Amino acid sequence: MRAVIFDGRLRFLKVFPEPEIPSGWALIRVLKTGICKTDIEITRGYKNFKGVLGHEFVGVVEQCHDPDWVQKRVVGEINVGCGECEQCANELERHCPRRRVLGIVDLNGCMADYCVLPLSNLHAVPVSMVDHRAVLVEPLSAACEILEQLELTGSEQAVVLGDGRLGILCAWVLSTVLSDVTLIGHHPEKLEKGGWRTLKTAQISANRSDGADIVVEATGSGKGLVDAMSLCRPRGKIVLKSTVVSKSKMNLSSIVVNEQTLIGSRCGRFKTGLRMMESYPDMPLGRLISADYPIEQALEAFKQTTQPDTLKIVLDMTI
Repeated sequence: MRAVIFDGRLRFLKVFPEPEIPSGWALIRVLKTGICKTDIEITRGYKNFKGVLGHEFVGVVEQCHDPDWVQKRVVGEINVGCGECEQCANELERHCPRRRVLGIVDLNGCMADYCVLPLSNLHAVPVSMVDHRAVLVEPLSAACEILEQLELTGSEQAVVLGDGRLGILCAWVLSTVLSDVTLIGHHPEKLEKGGWRTLKTAQISANRSDGADIVVEATGSGKGLVDAMSLCRPRGKIVLKSTVVSKSKMNLSSIVVNEQTLIGSRCGRFKTGLRMMESYPDMPLGRLISADYPIEQALEAFKQTTQPDTLKIVLDMTI
């Protein structure tokens, strides 16, 4: 099969071994897969991962022990827990200390013709949902995790830092429950695409004098947390979404002085992301996809992903 791998350098291979199918797992034929900021960070040393990249996908089950799943279009939770620890017992496989993570930790990913995941990780995609929406279930679910972590009254003022794909998704999700949400970034064209419903947009500027109740940091930059601290009011909450490889030093004293709460936020539940898509069919997810590339042009696609005007690049396995 064809595959995009990282083994110290990023490579596209025309021939790569098809994955074996463990008991209780499914072989999935990948239709589309997204290139994520995390994939870029892996090529810079994040998690020291070596293997097939990719964790955002929509595909079709080709083979498994349960015939009801065969030929179903699916998306898949990316964390595979041990099934034995307390975290797994509480359906928190994403925090299992022995977890494997699709395309990130000890499990080959979905930037290939085929990938494998446990049946318990799969979610059927509604027939009416097009592939370009379904491929965004993973990042939308990650944005929805914010609502699971924060107790919101609906009156809070929120700021989202970062006009990339994840920042826009976080702003859209917050806008479903809050009337005062501002998306802040550097790129006017991205901010324009981020507009939806009551969401306000602004280019990065001087600190707000009043401070926001909630600041979501989704810049993909090591400097993002510094900006988030300055924009958050005393006793406000900062939600940290960026996963970056950074060796820069940072002064965190203002978090102590201002008694701010710092919340790490990573994966979300796919059932929540799918429900959000169905509840808000007008959420303009298609705006986030800048271009489709065939997998043979994966290296060019990765290069395009790092360009300032790009939101989401998708590899199309069917062309």
